[in-house]
Amino acid sequence: MKPLTHPGLVRRVRVVAPHPDDETIGAFGLMRQLSRHGVCVEVTIVTDGAASHPASRAWPPERLRRARRRETLAAVRLAGVHAGSVRFLDYPDGSLSALGEAPFRSLVQRLAAGPRPDLVLRPSLSDTHPDHGTVAEACRQAWPPGIPQATYQVWPAHSQPPGAKPFVLGRDQLVKQAALRLYKSQTGLITDDPDGFSMNRDLQRIFAGPVEWYGCGP
Repeated sequence: MKPLTHPGLVRRVRVVAPHPDDETIGAFGLMRQLSRHGVCVEVTIVTDGAASHPASRAWPPERLRRARRRETLAAVRLAGVHAGSVRFLDYPDGSLSALGEAPFRSLVQRLAAGPRPDLVLRPSLSDTHPDHGTVAEACRQAWPPGIPQATYQVWPAHSQPPGAKPFVLGRDQLVKQAALRLYKSQTGLITDDPDGFSMNRDLQRIFAGPVEWYGCGP
């Protein structure tokens, strides 16, 4: 992955995340390195992230959706990505694996919209979250084979995509840790849904480790 950070090889990168925070977990370090070298980094968030705490009365879906959008914009700003380069498709969180043929084709078309990237960073098909697998397949269909796609894997934690190669963050690891903490709705702020998702300290340590792993597999 190191050659991707050198100017001239890649000018435009599309990062596709199933949920708000997956872009930071999976690709923050590489986004920051690319941005620092003048590469145009564009981020697409597919779902609204509003299903992380379904039983919360204080954080109903619309409030949570707005919060997660703000958190995403703040986190990717630390990677050098401006708000104007972030698209939110706002599909319902947790619904992607149930898309019918026509809605799935629509997702593929929406992902492909916009300027042609030189590189796509997207989830791996081996990721066990159903939304992630659907986004991975949609990305595979959205761009022609001539556009390389590198994969990252979020679930299960500690896992790597097929054919993974390391990308060492160096000092950017501290910035990634700070970016993950900006997702307050996912790191302990919401306390009235005991079964809701929480990125505890152990998960934060895993997700913001010293190395990001990128595969070139499915």
